[in-house]
Amino acid sequence: MTLRASMRKHSFISSYRRSLLTAHALLLMTLAPIPVWAVTQQATVGEAQSTPSVAELLRRVDPAVVVLYTVERETALDQPGGEMSTSGLGSGFLVGDDGNVITAAHVVQTADQVVAEFLDGTRIPAVVIASDPLADLALLRLETIPTGVQPVPLGDSDLTVLGEQVFVVGAPYGLSHTVTVGHVSGRRIQVDQSLGIEVEFFLTDTSINPGNSGGPMFNMQGEVIGIISSILTQSGGFEGLGFAVTSNEARDVLFGSRMMWSGLTGILLEGDVAGAFNIPQEFGYLVQKVADNSPARTIGLRAGVLPVTIGDRTLLIGGDVILGVNRIELTRGSFAQIRQQLAELRVGEGFTLQILRAGRRVDLVGVR
Repeated sequence: MTLRASMRKHSFISSYRRSLLTAHALLLMTLAPIPVWAVTQQATVGEAQSTPSVAELLRRVDPAVVVLYTVERETALDQPGGEMSTSGLGSGFLVGDDGNVITAAHVVQTADQVVAEFLDGTRIPAVVIASDPLADLALLRLETIPTGVQPVPLGDSDLTVLGEQVFVVGAPYGLSHTVTVGHVSGRRIQVDQSLGIEVEFFLTDTSINPGNSGGPMFNMQGEVIGIISSILTQSGGFEGLGFAVTSNEARDVLFGSRMMWSGLTGILLEGDVAGAFNIPQEFGYLVQKVADNSPARTIGLRAGVLPVTIGDRTLLIGGDVILGVNRIELTRGSFAQIRQQLAELRVGEGFTLQILRAGRRVDLVGVR
């Protein structure tokens, strides 16, 4: 699984979420008029006493950072209907004492297997317990926690100011526990009324590359204030601007509403494209991939099997098309309601999907 990047990354935040699914005030500081030498001396002494170095902080937080190795099935493009196993790579970090790991949704959303590797090389299987692809956040649960590993704290991202120094720890290109240093370059809130989402991101100039996805962005107190999501690029590599979902956004999505993990990805079809698929309504969600041992697999959803290209986009056809949830038809105005219903489902509670399969309407019943 690689860090998503393309020439249209500026539209990444909206187009990716639609298919699956604020300039900041500067902090003005004033100093009482005192001699220049005294200002320099005070700043030096204060920094030495209150701000540890990146190296010191890294020693403290690095044991809680994990490299995530995933395995999932992909459709063989040169063999219609055939499948092959592919491996993916990402990062994450341990939070709390119950074995929870936060990462990016696109790292694990359709993974059949997930393994977390710690600093000492210990590898522990993990399962996905919550995921919101629209916010690009996921929560894993480890089978066990290595002895002596302390979780890292989620900071209050509302207190972060532009220009603040930060550092990222992850596995760019598989180089585990690599640290890069930079600053918070901006703060943006992506709003999509039709999908019912409002997601807050930090922009950063900290170097980010494939394998960093889902990794933590720390402030200089050793707190996680962002979760690495994507980059803005024309070359495919880092070009000086990356995106991290804020820690407060993660706290709300993963520990507040806690969106259920579906284990599927899909593409939203509308307009002429929906008509070409003979979808009997305005919108349909064409299933692309379904993970093993996921609610989507359990309920019986079928993934796409045949790759086709429409315009500049390649998609898989032959799978189910979701038409509605709990009798709520997919429309531009119903996405928020559907998301809310799924988020409020308790463990053991049932739900019903209305789908189109081979031209016929079918109901599938599942349990969270």
